Amino acid sequence: MLPLSNEQLAGIMARLNISTLTTATIRQIVALTSVAEEVAGDKFLHLELGNPGLPSQQIGVDAECAALRDGIANKYPPVMGTAALKNAGSRFVKAFLDLDIPADCIVPSVGSMQGSFSLMLLLSKRDPAKDTMLYLDPGFAPQHLQAKVLGLKQQSFDIYNYRGQALADKLESILAQGNITGILYSNPNNPAWTNFTPAELEIIGRLATKYDAIVLEDLAYMGMDFRQDFGEPFREPFIPSVANYTDNYVLLISASKIFSYAGERIALVCMSPTVAERTDPGLMPVFGMRTFADAFVFGVVYCVSSGVTHSVQCAMAAMLDAAADGRINFVHECEEYHSRCARAKEIFAEAGFKLVYADDDGTPVSDGFFFTATYKDMDSETLQRELMRHGISTISLPGTGSTMHGLRICVSKLTDDDHFDSLRQRLNAFCYEQH
Repeated sequence: MLPLSNEQLAGIMARLNISTLTTATIRQIVALTSVAEEVAGDKFLHLELGNPGLPSQQIGVDAECAALRDGIANKYPPVMGTAALKNAGSRFVKAFLDLDIPADCIVPSVGSMQGSFSLMLLLSKRDPAKDTMLYLDPGFAPQHLQAKVLGLKQQSFDIYNYRGQALADKLESILAQGNITGILYSNPNNPAWTNFTPAELEIIGRLATKYDAIVLEDLAYMGMDFRQDFGEPFREPFIPSVANYTDNYVLLISASKIFSYAGERIALVCMSPTVAERTDPGLMPVFGMRTFADAFVFGVVYCVSSGVTHSVQCAMAAMLDAAADGRINFVHECEEYHSRCARAKEIFAEAGFKLVYADDDGTPVSDGFFFTATYKDMDSETLQRELMRHGISTISLPGTGSTMHGLRICVSKLTDDDHFDSLRQRLNAFCYEQH
């Protein structure tokens, strides 16, 4: 029965060796929630894990099934990607970002998680003088863990107080030290759902060029800044990117959210030609390969995965082509998250919650996949625990590199009226207990 008692929640945490919720990983929170559901005898509202809440693109499913029926399962996939996928990726990038990235510079990865891990591994080796990753937080917590696993030094700052010119000043003060090999951020941001303005992207790009840092721009939620319509291929407005302001970029484009294809694990690593052709001093000694692209494909990707599953490459190629052709509009289909977010925000606001990351340098953030919320003067650990007791599972902002107290709310699994009614009831119960 909900709410769980403090003793029940503490007992579950002890069973799973979780000392604090704010330091637990997302997967630990999911495991905790599963046990808590058994103890409570009731389903929780899963606002923690960013699983897609829409059906997978049928075009991808059909293409993958057809490839398997045609016997592709007995053939090793090309590590650099199939020609069809690479060409489709190049056309897709042109259609929605208006960027000219040759097919040779596009490589599939086993989701953006493997893409960022593989890129950070390579960035850690490219130049002995550059041994540190810079994160523009808040961000996707596992990417910090990846750096720890790799033994890569890391530095970060919370963008909350560093927008506009303040971003330029802060970024230059760090990059001027000369030890930053790469800069990583997501846009739209996970968890804050902020978006860098064109002026801020210009700042990042200009300083990355000046100090020879390679920008990893994670576009997991590509086009989902619903304040503009980015859904029409080969037509303005195009999705903003740091790639318009520097040649030192790598884009990560995942199928997980834009095509609701998370279970098959595929993304694209899209390198600028300048990055692909780099000949950094650390590459030959480690990989025996001269260029960044060769070291990435035949040195790193080959070692960590031997390539992406053959059939899902066929699925991804089909979905990318369909989007560029205008046969599917992934942005319009994902607008369902916009509606869910607006509805959830209203319910949280009625309960007395406030947004944490509320604007983009003065402009209110879009409604989308995530939003951030805080309650009165509660610290993140207490707030996360209390909502967990009432059957609402979230993750905390400090776990994402934020310096702010509050929670990340994911709306993807709020799929029907019953979910929203339950959310309102549980928040009301939480508020009643606080008084």
